[in-house]
Amino acid sequence: MTDDVIPLPIDSRRKVRFEDLGKMDYKACWDYQEKLFDSIASRKLEHRLHPDQVVPNDNNYLLLVEHPHVYTLGKSGDQAHLLLSEEQLKAVDASYYPINRGGDITYHGPGQIVGYPIFDLELYFTDIHKYLRYLEEAIILTLAEYDIQAGRISGLTGVWLDEEHPLKARKIAALGVKCSRWVTMHGFAFNVQPNLQYFGNIIPCGITDKTVTSMEKELGKTVDFEEVKEKLKGHIQHLFGFEWN
Repeated sequence: MTDDVIPLPIDSRRKVRFEDLGKMDYKACWDYQEKLFDSIASRKLEHRLHPDQVVPNDNNYLLLVEHPHVYTLGKSGDQAHLLLSEEQLKAVDASYYPINRGGDITYHGPGQIVGYPIFDLELYFTDIHKYLRYLEEAIILTLAEYDIQAGRISGLTGVWLDEEHPLKARKIAALGVKCSRWVTMHGFAFNVQPNLQYFGNIIPCGITDKTVTSMEKELGKTVDFEEVKEKLKGHIQHLFGFEWN
């Protein structure tokens, strides 16, 4: 565990509802995220406008999901990093969405754990960079349970293997978030056992000199997908110091 990522003590004010959404269409899941995000942000605004009134404290949420093949482009991304035309997207059975998170282009698909924490960071810490480091740490700790050593590359978001060797470095998890009124949405994509060929259709996160990998590729075997999810959930809870609701 890195020095700047220290598990927060459990705080009973932090209540998180976990939802395993299984396999879900990207747009439907995005709409669901927006609904939960808006409910928390609206409640916070109402409390600020009427501080004398008791406003119910909404749950925070952790959503885990698998998406059908989809490419998403962050608001600061370059559409040229998608290397497929509309016809080619249809040929590989993939969809494409420009979305309202940070970061560049990424891929989601079967065999990948996609996580969407919808957290009110004012209950944790008001530092978006620190928030990203905590999400990365949860994935790093999960990988360590499978004897996969992972870390970070300075200046690049995400989780990497052989991060100290530029010619060998490869990404195993990507992050991209939105934060407004200190409420978060979007999150991370963790490559457990996706079809890595789909990453060949993009310049992942706009990075041209690094490759992408998965747990399956590194271990040379498939892993128990549900087991990985459970371990990841546990590390997220431990690091952020919340109670399940």
